[in-house]
Amino acid sequence: MAGVQITLSGANEVLFGLAIVAGLLAVAGPTKILDLPGLLAAAVLGIIVGVIGHWTYLLLLLSFLVSGHFVTRFKFKQKIEMGLNESYDGHRSWPNVLANGGVPGMIALFAFFLDDRTMLWPALTAAIAVAAADTFASEVGCIDKRVWMITTLRRTKAGVNGGFSLTGQAAAAVGSGFVIGVAALLSYLESGTLGDLNLWLVLMSIGWIGCQIDSLLGALFENRGWLDKNSVNLASITAGAVMALVWVNR
Repeated sequence: MAGVQITLSGANEVLFGLAIVAGLLAVAGPTKILDLPGLLAAAVLGIIVGVIGHWTYLLLLLSFLVSGHFVTRFKFKQKIEMGLNESYDGHRSWPNVLANGGVPGMIALFAFFLDDRTMLWPALTAAIAVAAADTFASEVGCIDKRVWMITTLRRTKAGVNGGFSLTGQAAAAVGSGFVIGVAALLSYLESGTLGDLNLWLVLMSIGWIGCQIDSLLGALFENRGWLDKNSVNLASITAGAVMALVWVNR
């Protein structure tokens, strides 16, 4: 399907990427999306993803950052009362930035050295979809008191690593679907086509599956102290990117 196509020269792509990074820093600080170390990490990661990689890469990653902040603030007072808030005001710091953005950063570097950003676009999309699915599931699902442990299917309390709720599962699907929707829109703006619908559905499914992998790793390893939350996030996001690569190159 033909559509509006945004075409930029190499120099303009770099300037556009830098402008997006500058916009992120101008907004993320005052709105308390990130603290100062988080802003510095985001600046470096933004340059890698948006300048070395591509502006579509960066905008997709930013769609997760912004939507993740909104779901983090969702019923925030209730989360504080339940002791399930990660920070006193909902901000994120550099470990979270690297855990969720490290894989997209590596994909951007690989795309640069391979000189083919299109080939790795599905892997990037899947990685960010996993991050969004997990964040949505955690931040929305934690307010549901009907929680089961993913390894035993026995009832457990909200906020336990490896716990899942029906609300959280639905939120994970919404989070993954949101990222896929943004990815399809960016594909339309950049190339003039929405791309393959079947591929988008597969990537959305991978995002949701990656959230389940995150829960399994949390139950099996994080609860035993063998991994921390950020390591679990990094592992599940990596798994999502690998699944996308396997699917595309099957």
